[in-house]
Amino acid sequence: MSTHPPHPAALPRSVPVFQVDAFAERPFAGNPAAVVPLDAWLPDTLMQAMAAEHNLSETAFFVPDGPGQWHLRWFTPTTEVALCGHATLATAFVLATELGQAGELRFRTASGMLGVSREGGRFVLDFPANPPRRAGCAPQGLAAALGAVPREVWKARDWICLFDKAETVRALAPDHNRVATLPDPGHAGARVIATAPGDDGVHDIVSRYFAARVGINEDPVTGAAHVQLVPFWADRLGREALVCRQASARGGTLWCERTGGRVRMGGHAVLYARGSVALPRP
Repeated sequence: MSTHPPHPAALPRSVPVFQVDAFAERPFAGNPAAVVPLDAWLPDTLMQAMAAEHNLSETAFFVPDGPGQWHLRWFTPTTEVALCGHATLATAFVLATELGQAGELRFRTASGMLGVSREGGRFVLDFPANPPRRAGCAPQGLAAALGAVPREVWKARDWICLFDKAETVRALAPDHNRVATLPDPGHAGARVIATAPGDDGVHDIVSRYFAARVGINEDPVTGAAHVQLVPFWADRLGREALVCRQASARGGTLWCERTGGRVRMGGHAVLYARGSVALPRP
């Protein structure tokens, strides 16, 4: 996912930055992301250092890539990732509300072309689905890492642990050091989704997401988890549209629908801060 960095002398003195609470209807909820609009790519090492400095689950960087289209990349505090939902929503929010972009937004990414449209008060992401398969056996140490034994274990990009009750998922207190050492056949860094049916008459499912291997002990709201969860639960519940609640401390709601091989995820976003980053001089 690397690019050809600009010559250090060509670096701007500063770049704008926005912090957005994604999948949130009020400040201090959902998943915060930093969004950095660029005219041209910065060196990868600098973008990674900025993401570490922001210390949010993701920092999104984007550059123009044609009319109505941008090249978008995402960095956790420790690594670049191939897909991130909440930082894509945050980027679309910044483009629409801060930078005056109207209509559908398209992003070229490491996971292909992604679209975001504005429908009423929500931004709707159009992502490729990633249906899981039943795991032949759970990875060694999974139950000990979570502190509870799942009823079933499935695998897509991430390990998916099915529990009978939402209250069990909400009560999990994982050992994040153990989560970070779980084996991962996909070599993407073991990440674990815990999920159960909803129990409040509003949300069809609940989930939590643990990703210490990539520098995020618990991600507050995770679009990339729902491209796996929505096909899993759509088959299980026999319907395509689902209201999903990620039951982290901050919490967030996603209005989701499976459409063929895609997952549409709608959510709100709230601006927390706008400012600039002073870039280091050579």
